[in-house]
Amino acid sequence: MNFENSDPERMGFSHLYVEHRLRFVRFANSYVHDWAVSEDIVTDALLQYWESRAELPSDSNIPAYILTIVRNRCLNHLRHVVVRDTYSHDMKEYYEWDLNTRISTLEACDPSDIYTDEVRTLVAAALAKMPRATREIFQLSRVEGKTFREIAELRGLSVKAVEYHISKALKVMHKELKDYFPFFCFLFRVNFF
Repeated sequence: MNFENSDPERMGFSHLYVEHRLRFVRFANSYVHDWAVSEDIVTDALLQYWESRAELPSDSNIPAYILTIVRNRCLNHLRHVVVRDTYSHDMKEYYEWDLNTRISTLEACDPSDIYTDEVRTLVAAALAKMPRATREIFQLSRVEGKTFREIAELRGLSVKAVEYHISKALKVMHKELKDYFPFFCFLFRVNFF
């Protein structure tokens, strides 16, 4: 690459691109190991040089300037790859942990535990912590099986108000029954998915 003292105005972009692009692409590809990404990096670097060429001192080493841009863009790309791969690895570990947890929880599940006195006691305690209106609306919905519209008409409320009370009740139940929540969802037809 011998255009160190070339006049940037006389060296057109197409000449610069055709004559020197491949060397820069090979350099970039030796680090990023992806030819298409390397070509994009070099094209962006050449455009950046071309747009800022008027601001450069006349004695600038143009290949070194462009190579610096290519180098920096390669570094940014590789750092992004590290972050992406770390995130992917962490997510994979999380999903494996979540899957293993669900498998072991299900393996340990004894259906007779759903109906134990302990669960009934926890449900009763959670219900007792709710305001009266929330508790009654929850029981109408989950125990008696009434729809939100039926409850709204029965209680003289809007459907939105009924939804609010059910949501409030579910939050209390989730907090109080955290260890038994899957069973609770089964018992009271709760669906979060």
